[in-house]
Amino acid sequence: MRFHSLPESKRYAEDEAEYSVVLERHNTVLDELFAGTDVYVITPAWTTEAEAPPPQPGADYWRSLLAEDDPDPEFRTYAHLFVVRRPWQRGCLDELLRDVADDKVGGIMITDIGMRRIYHPYDGGADAFLSTPQERDQLRSRHTGWLSSHPLGL
Repeated sequence: MRFHSLPESKRYAEDEAEYSVVLERHNTVLDELFAGTDVYVITPAWTTEAEAPPPQPGADYWRSLLAEDDPDPEFRTYAHLFVVRRPWQRGCLDELLRDVADDKVGGIMITDIGMRRIYHPYDGGADAFLSTPQERDQLRSRHTGWLSSHPLGL
């Protein structure tokens, strides 16, 4: 399910009041998904090389995936995934979420340790992947004002 981070599906915050709304929405859903648990914060590094780059500060290398399998090796793209395990606390990812909102970083995923719930913020909102349709429907019903008015929910 997709949530928009600002009213009327506005994509980018323009002032501190709008950044507050963005962070409040992200943290509210993240609290509902992960309160009292540890989470993995997964960040990608995109390259055209199969070998992973050096680890990002404070993160461990997890795995590399072939993201685009072009017959010409010069055009293949790899996603090298780095992971940090941390206890979820409201606000602990605000700096990262703000960078995502500003489109400075992308491809971030936040998941429980069992990887049953995944939260994928992007500039303009977030996608939430939940373990059951009932869980999805309950989360959706609590935040109907944050959903897209587009017929496909985009």
